[in-house]
Amino acid sequence: MTGDQTRALWTSTIAFTVCFAVWTIFSIIGVRIKDELGLTETQFGLLVGTPILTGSLSRILLGIWTDRYGGRVVYTATMLSASVATVLLSFAQTYQQMLLAALGVGLAGGSFAIGVAYVSRFFPQGKQGTALGIFGVGNVGAAVTKFGAPFLLVAYGWQTVALVWAGVLALMAGVFWFTTHDDPVLVARRARGEAPKAFLMELSPLKDVRVWRFAFYHFFVFGAFVALALWLPRYLIGVYGFDIKTAGMIGALYSIPASIFRAYGGVLSDRVGARSVMYWTFTVCALATFILAIPPADYTLHGIKGQMSFHFEVGPLAFVLVAFVLGFFMSLGKAAVFKHIPTYYPGNVGAVGGLVGMIGGLGGFVLPIAFGALNDLTGLWSSCFMLLFLFVVSALLWMHVSIRRMEHAKAAPAPRTFTVAAE
Repeated sequence: MTGDQTRALWTSTIAFTVCFAVWTIFSIIGVRIKDELGLTETQFGLLVGTPILTGSLSRILLGIWTDRYGGRVVYTATMLSASVATVLLSFAQTYQQMLLAALGVGLAGGSFAIGVAYVSRFFPQGKQGTALGIFGVGNVGAAVTKFGAPFLLVAYGWQTVALVWAGVLALMAGVFWFTTHDDPVLVARRARGEAPKAFLMELSPLKDVRVWRFAFYHFFVFGAFVALALWLPRYLIGVYGFDIKTAGMIGALYSIPASIFRAYGGVLSDRVGARSVMYWTFTVCALATFILAIPPADYTLHGIKGQMSFHFEVGPLAFVLVAFVLGFFMSLGKAAVFKHIPTYYPGNVGAVGGLVGMIGGLGGFVLPIAFGALNDLTGLWSSCFMLLFLFVVSALLWMHVSIRRMEHAKAAPAPRTFTVAAE
């Protein structure tokens, strides 16, 4: 890699790590806020999901702004805005004030669309999967929050966690601004005196159904990852009775593989193809969510010699192991989804990546609320994994049917043509 490529990739990745740590801050401080305010499970799901909503909905606009004005200025402005909102969060007193502040905190999550558009422009097509996979390792910010925030929270309170995270984000914004350069596409466009494309032209690829199929894939591999990153500490405390420090550490064991191995997913996508990676991802994730969806139960069998009873339960060790596998394959899938975008839509990476990122992020908003509502409605902790099983099976079926249709269309013989001689 050249110096500009290296600087753009690694500075963007570190910045995304910090942004992701801020974006998922409620996974830890939300547990304490829930206890202080006496929130229901549904209210807790809404609180942890609200930043995800802003970070998701902002991605299309931030992606388009990155295509038009460059990632350097948009990335820096976004980090500073999220930092201010996180400071304001520390002064919130009521549930409504916290929801309002959480909307601003969520801007940190919009940085993903900025980074995808910015980083991809520094690399040729054959290297974009690897580069974007490395950039996506910034998801490890969720683990940073789970490792560090519980200890800071116990010692000084959740308000201090918010202030420290805000300060680090503001510092990162300054580092990014002073150490990076505009991407080569933007520099060349300015040199030619070329005006940015019209706003509606930026959105034109969104009419392609493939974009929405990729977005649905991302709804699971990224949206479910974010949802579980937010939900697992609460799940582990409720199911296994862990304290918040232990729950945070175990939750990080899920977040780390789902982040770090994303770089490997990018390499695999370049080598064996994104389609193969997606097949493996959805198949293994379906099996993992099926196992985790089985609730603890006592079974009685009526045998020949009388009744036989046994108990089934996914214990904490088995849960951590299966969650590790689930996170690992989600990381491969996240990289594979975004391998498609600069390949199919090289001139609209910001808009298409923004839409796909938005739908994926909306999964991170909708699913925690759904998890809380399912807990209230069914009384089953494992109901969250039942829902995820339905989503991953649907994604696998849609992908398989679409691929078979494309293969059938390619294999179909070309229509015969007839020439009629003139008399």
